[in-house]
Amino acid sequence: MAIAFARESAAGIAIVARGAELLEKARGLVQAAAPAAKVWSIVADVSQPQDIERVVATTLNEFGGHLNVLVNNASAIGPSPMPFLLDYPLEDFRTVLNTNLIAPFLLIKKVLPAMIENGGSIINVTSDAGVTGYPGWGAYGISKFGLEGLSQTWAAELEDSSVRVNWVDPGNMNTAMHRAAEPEEDPTQWADPETVTDIFVYLASDESKTVHGQRFEAQEDEEDSHQAA
Repeated sequence: MAIAFARESAAGIAIVARGAELLEKARGLVQAAAPAAKVWSIVADVSQPQDIERVVATTLNEFGGHLNVLVNNASAIGPSPMPFLLDYPLEDFRTVLNTNLIAPFLLIKKVLPAMIENGGSIINVTSDAGVTGYPGWGAYGISKFGLEGLSQTWAAELEDSSVRVNWVDPGNMNTAMHRAAEPEEDPTQWADPETVTDIFVYLASDESKTVHGQRFEAQEDEEDSHQAA
């Protein structure tokens, strides 16, 4: 997604992750794809409120106090293989909710002042597990149910503002987290993340200025996604 934004000539991109080594690798890939892009990498764990404070402060400092787009993509799956709720460890449950639900709430709250004046786009990454309760998907699914409601509520409260809120279900993705969640499945049947970035670029762009409070499925074809708007 960061590479896609850089190729669309984003003025600056801040990427956040817990692991410094992989984060630097990602930053290098973004700059290789778009050498003119300004890319900042911030090592942080968004399940921790103090890290969120640092992420927002660092980003706004680098961006001169302006921010146009926030993508809430950080996610935790919890224990793997995922236990049923009866056996779900409480601390793991809290960690998943802190990462997948509390963090987007806090990040939106903290960046809104920088977005209100010039307008902006907030994109939350959800899941079909936030629409249907699947056995064994535990805290992850519950957190995505919460994110669906959080997105709808933020959208309703920002209806008359210059900030738009939308949320995207990327579908089955061939990621390390999904492979850990469903180790018995064939990951080659799932989409590569780089193939589902178009909807995110669209929602971040001026082309979607009037699109607000909508849920999208990234693996629909682009035409159908635009019709859903």
